[in-house]
Amino acid sequence: MSINTNDFYSILASKAEASAIREILKLIQNPEVVSLAGGLPDPATFPAEEIREIVNHILSNNSVQALQYSTTEGLPGLRKSILDYLSTDGIKGNLENIVITSGSQQGLDLTGKLFLSPGDVAIVELPSYLAALSAFSSYGGELVGIPMDEEGMRMDLLEEKLIHLKGEGKKVKFIYTISNFQNPAGVTMSLSRRKNILEIAQRFNLFIVEDNPYEKLRFEGDHIPSIYSLDDDGRVISLGTFSKILCPGLRLAWMLGNEEVISKITLLKQATDLCTNILSQMIAFEYFQLGKFDKNIKSNVDIYKEKRNTMLKSLKQHFPPEATWTNPQGGFFITVTLPDYFDTGEMLTEAVKENVAYVPGSPFFADGKGKNTMRLSFCYPSLEEIEEGVKRIGKVIKRKIKKS
Repeated sequence: MSINTNDFYSILASKAEASAIREILKLIQNPEVVSLAGGLPDPATFPAEEIREIVNHILSNNSVQALQYSTTEGLPGLRKSILDYLSTDGIKGNLENIVITSGSQQGLDLTGKLFLSPGDVAIVELPSYLAALSAFSSYGGELVGIPMDEEGMRMDLLEEKLIHLKGEGKKVKFIYTISNFQNPAGVTMSLSRRKNILEIAQRFNLFIVEDNPYEKLRFEGDHIPSIYSLDDDGRVISLGTFSKILCPGLRLAWMLGNEEVISKITLLKQATDLCTNILSQMIAFEYFQLGKFDKNIKSNVDIYKEKRNTMLKSLKQHFPPEATWTNPQGGFFITVTLPDYFDTGEMLTEAVKENVAYVPGSPFFADGKGKNTMRLSFCYPSLEEIEEGVKRIGKVIKRKIKKS
């Protein structure tokens, strides 16, 4: 008799579900399909030749360290380089305030592991990053969503919800926000809202988890100080990554926080991977030493800005007037909102028949809503693919518009 594996899974494993985005990517292997779905960086932004030279240098001169185990906290030189680089944005700290992680996803998972017991509440944006929702819910966290407008999370609704949850005896642990060029909406939280969310977190005694992968990819507008840099209480944890400013294959990111939090995160990380890939850390450190980050980021911004502009122009040209969309000042994503009677999940089947793909909006909404929305990514496809992909989606939408 074959074994029934379901009888052996842990509660966490039993609740695990496939990522909606990953499942969509499996469906669109046909090379004729234009994908506006995945948030993959453009390979043209990868400094491949410089990384090859760095790797050759490391393996020729320091292969013993590069191929050995390392400390859980991460390479001290890299951590200091990150802190020095972020200091231009007003971020202060020492080595005890930073830990290197295996991508930001590990940071999100460690955040859930650190804070959430079954029944604890995490406040998230509506909509929010799908992989963060998955990480938090896997530890039994209850996700409570707060709608956004063009300035980010609605603070009036946040305060109202926190009062309601307190009255219900709920234990709220943290507020999760993607402060710059949010995934999936592309919205940036205003400075006044950032100050407001800190005041609310202080008043209700909560942590704030600021996910900030796109901050350096600003196309226009003034830099806004991070919530982490505005915090004086040690109640903000900041997540950053090299995936969007160098390349995702290195699987390198970092977490910033007060010393006690980072110390506890380090202990939890030891049970996960012992240490982050040391060769990748040495590559990033050497890239810092070459002083090429600013030049590479500027090049990346130029590439993505042109793609964003192409998508916005194409949306205006090919989508019906019933559709609206966000206008991001940076990042990778645009969210489109269609009339309430649309279900973009069901519509995806028709879109794939037209050889185009997007991500339906509903999985990004912790409250299960957003069925009439979709996320479009302009980061990976070419300019021609962006225009053609938007045109094909527009064709599908126009067929389904109800005439009054």
